[in-house]
Amino acid sequence: MTATADTETEAVEEEVVAEKPSRRPKLPLILLVAAAVLVAAGVWFTLEARSISAAPSAANTALTDVGATAEVNSAVTVALDKIFSYSYDRTDATERAAASVLRGKALESYNQLFAQVREKAPAQKLVLTTRVSSSAVQELGDGKARLLVFLDQAATRADNNSSTAAAAQLSITAEREDGNWVITDLVPR
Repeated sequence: MTATADTETEAVEEEVVAEKPSRRPKLPLILLVAAAVLVAAGVWFTLEARSISAAPSAANTALTDVGATAEVNSAVTVALDKIFSYSYDRTDATERAAASVLRGKALESYNQLFAQVREKAPAQKLVLTTRVSSSAVQELGDGKARLLVFLDQAATRADNNSSTAAAAQLSITAEREDGNWVITDLVPR
């Protein structure tokens, strides 16, 4: 080779080396961008978590506590089955059951209704059987619960053996009292 060719080859090699970008300056920039993205994501997730925990539904343990929800649901179901089922010859047993599971407005309205039942039941010889067909706890928290309950009722007159069936829907408010759930309000829907 000639001296000119060698000089040209060296010049081309120097240009190739000069054109090769250095990796060092880009690495800190990439790390800085990645850190900024992580910080932004952390801030966003923190704000989202706070907004979710501040929502009213976060205090509603009916959505999160399966055991407590099942407990209040069961207690109200058993209570309603007892207080809305009666036999014309044993209304006193139904009234005792109502006194043990009802309080406040629920007990007052039940007593008014049941006074009529007590008066008419012996003449009608009526036997009423009530079963909760479906119920759902809408809200649960701080020793209080709101439920929506569907009832199936079957009435039979013992004197002529005629039967009728009906359905009912109630909004129930229950409260924890001495470790037990009692019904404090019931509203027909």
